[in-house]
Amino acid sequence: MATQDRSSQKLPQAAKPAAEGEPHLPMGRELTEAHRFAYAALCGVSLAQLFPEPEQRPFCTEFVAGLVKWLDLSEAVLPTMTAFASGLGGEGADMFAQILLKDPILKDDPLMITQDLLSFSLKDGRYDARARVLVCHVTSLLRVPLEELDLLEETFLESLKESKEEESETAEASRKKKENRRKWKRYLLIGLATVGGGTVIGVTGGLAAPLVAAGAATIIGSAGAAALGSVAGIAVMTSLFGAAGAGLTGYKMKKRVGAIEEFTFLPLSEGRQLHITIAITGWLASGKYRTFSAPWAALARSREQYCLAWEAKYLMELGNALETILSGLANMVAQEALKYTVLSGIVAALTWPASLLSVANVIDNPWGVCLHRSAEVGKHLAHILLSRQQGRRPVTLIGFSLGARVIYFCLQEMEQEKDCQGIIEDVVLLGAPVEGEAKHWEPFRKVVSGRIINGYCRSRIAQGGEKDHETLTTVAILMEWTGIGSKA
Repeated sequence: MATQDRSSQKLPQAAKPAAEGEPHLPMGRELTEAHRFAYAALCGVSLAQLFPEPEQRPFCTEFVAGLVKWLDLSEAVLPTMTAFASGLGGEGADMFAQILLKDPILKDDPLMITQDLLSFSLKDGRYDARARVLVCHVTSLLRVPLEELDLLEETFLESLKESKEEESETAEASRKKKENRRKWKRYLLIGLATVGGGTVIGVTGGLAAPLVAAGAATIIGSAGAAALGSVAGIAVMTSLFGAAGAGLTGYKMKKRVGAIEEFTFLPLSEGRQLHITIAITGWLASGKYRTFSAPWAALARSREQYCLAWEAKYLMELGNALETILSGLANMVAQEALKYTVLSGIVAALTWPASLLSVANVIDNPWGVCLHRSAEVGKHLAHILLSRQQGRRPVTLIGFSLGARVIYFCLQEMEQEKDCQGIIEDVVLLGAPVEGEAKHWEPFRKVVSGRIINGYCRSRIAQGGEKDHETLTTVAILMEWTGIGSKA
């Protein structure tokens, strides 16, 4: 998703903040009772469709129970909503979406449902990956472009930062507000100490409630602003963005972990977002791709993106070995092509010669070392994510080659832990040198809330026996590097 400057775009229509003394109501409660029922039912049916696995049932039922209370629906509808979330709603999602779109309030601005659902999903200081998948799904059903959700999330954060400056000036206007300011300053200092002297902005753990309420109300509604405008609001933001408020760049591996010598997160972007992306490079090479960040220059999945720097020494050795072989690869393939073209055509000419297979042994050692270390790095990454170093926000993982292998072992390690759900949103693997059988991938559905995309190249070279796995994998990497054998 694009992350370009959207300052010129139209901001989502916002609810007006309630006047002082008036009750703060969620935007969803402005709907009629029938449409509130349809709203909750749409979410219940969608949850059952998105997360049909038995282990996801507690999340689905808890989510709809909270939504019923949020929308001030009668408790009598709770069994119905629980049934919807359990998979008894059939194909009712489109029907409930159509009912909602007929509401006078939503007819011209269905984004209000997205705003309200986002506010509900964030109210406890966590943005569960499953909740974001649901928000994206409902947004699509209501015919709202997903770019609007990105803009809404960004505007939410910008509102918090802007309200800090405006409210700080207002707080100096009277003695009462000065007293409040001193009280909240203590919380701000706690956040500063946590950051370690860094600059505290509106999205860090040091967010003070009086600096939030007015601006946030225009984005997430009065109820959301009321939740943030309290002592609990500080805990909410601390939980959402992590205690340090510095993102994954605040994590440093203090000592060697097992066989891992290097493990650091490098920022790919300067923005902050309610969902983050981690990109993992598969090898390093001389020239343009000598850094971990170079392959991801065009990545635009989120405003907050990181790349993982891991075992640079060994990945560079692998890249150098590949370049050594590739320097003579073109001539070898061309010679073989001349031998076979007359007899079998150009397709047979691309059959890998035995001489090339023997030369490929040059990279066996660095390849074997990187295979082992990528598995260890993946397991360590799993524990970093499980410990919520990134805060309680959805994470998308993208990697190629050995970087994809890191992700594979990360998911494999997370799947064995009890609290692994709701962290990973989407996963994209490109050219992963891992097992391809379905039985090895099925458990990952427990971990990944959204999509698992596995991009790979079908070829005869990958159909060898198990005993030739390492040699064939080595050649497969050469094919991936050169593009030989790939299909359009």
